[in-house]
Amino acid sequence: MQHVPDIAAPALDIDKIRKDFPLLQEKVYGKPLVYLDNSATTQKPQVVLDTLERYYKHYNSNVHRGVHHLSQVASEEYEAARHIIAGFINAAHSEEVIFTKGTTDSINLIANVFGRGVIKPGDEVIVSAMEHHSNIVPWQIMCEDRGAVLKVIPMDENGELMMSEYTKLLSDKTRIVSVAYVSNSLGTVNPVREIIAQAHARNIPVMLDAAQAVQHMPLDVQELDVDFIAFSGHKLYGPTGIGILYGKREWLDKLPPYQGGGDMIKTVTFAKTTYNVLPFKYEAGTPDISGAIGLGAAVKYVQEIGIEHIHAYEEQLVQYAVEQLSTVEGLRFIGNPKHRSGAISFLVDTIHPYDLGELLDKQGVAIRTGHHCAEPVMDFFCIPGTVRASFGMYTNKEDIDRLVVAVNRAAGMLR
Repeated sequence: MQHVPDIAAPALDIDKIRKDFPLLQEKVYGKPLVYLDNSATTQKPQVVLDTLERYYKHYNSNVHRGVHHLSQVASEEYEAARHIIAGFINAAHSEEVIFTKGTTDSINLIANVFGRGVIKPGDEVIVSAMEHHSNIVPWQIMCEDRGAVLKVIPMDENGELMMSEYTKLLSDKTRIVSVAYVSNSLGTVNPVREIIAQAHARNIPVMLDAAQAVQHMPLDVQELDVDFIAFSGHKLYGPTGIGILYGKREWLDKLPPYQGGGDMIKTVTFAKTTYNVLPFKYEAGTPDISGAIGLGAAVKYVQEIGIEHIHAYEEQLVQYAVEQLSTVEGLRFIGNPKHRSGAISFLVDTIHPYDLGELLDKQGVAIRTGHHCAEPVMDFFCIPGTVRASFGMYTNKEDIDRLVVAVNRAAGMLR
């Protein structure tokens, strides 16, 4: 393996960035925290914490329906957050950005409305073999309900999609393709441009689960020409319980609403209801106002640092982590994709990942063990789960070095 040069990203001051995240200053069992569970959730910068506090202390109010001052301020901040996020992903129209509870909610929304508005018995939906359960189960439920068929793009031993098989799966019966941009369990960056191009050649829309992509790399929905994307705020340095569904306006206009209630209507009578315009058509009820505003602050923070700079730094960091972990005796990577982002999964000898994870925790190293809500991936590799180390923009070389020391020590105790 080619030696990785010292990580030097002048555009990123990692020490300064780390100081912006209060939780990174915590100790675990008396040891400085090494937080390597960013694929599950990221830590929050002080600016996001301050934004949440400011909302509840100074202008807590419901949005869109009030004429009083607090409601107007809350509404302005809520819609400003939508504009920030639309700019971040380069949406053509801010109303194409829908606030949801998260990636899972966004995928459920599209599966539900597609099922009711598009899918007929015998139609087909394509997902991939490396999907998170959130991009499998909603489509299974919809297919069972509508009499449709779920097709799966297979993957190879490296944890990469078999694109020739994908080409064969596409047919006149295919109604939508929904795949992960980046695998949460393997870190594989999928060839989404090719996936979209092949589908669009047959006029088939594509949804991307971008939960593990949007915080690591630039994501331009117009450049990708993707029809729908979903991502979660809490994996993008924002609050939990808030997420985004992006959809092209022409699709969102013609698909039926997801839930009924306040704000998603124009007029209601017992005889007939007419629905509101985008984005409100898909935002029934009181939204997570503070979460949306907090996510806006998180995205603004990421924009100020520069997603291109974050991407360049993390590419080097992942390469460094692969090189250093390769020195651990008996360690094998689960998945060996050409392009990996955000996460590395591995096992050591025959040690159960849970046992390894427990001993890493006692050394102050926070990683994730288990099937990572991707049981089909674990079944494919015939393993119970993996140890997953996942990275954020504040992860540094010292975190990686401490991980390697901790894995060596834990493995030595468990052998």
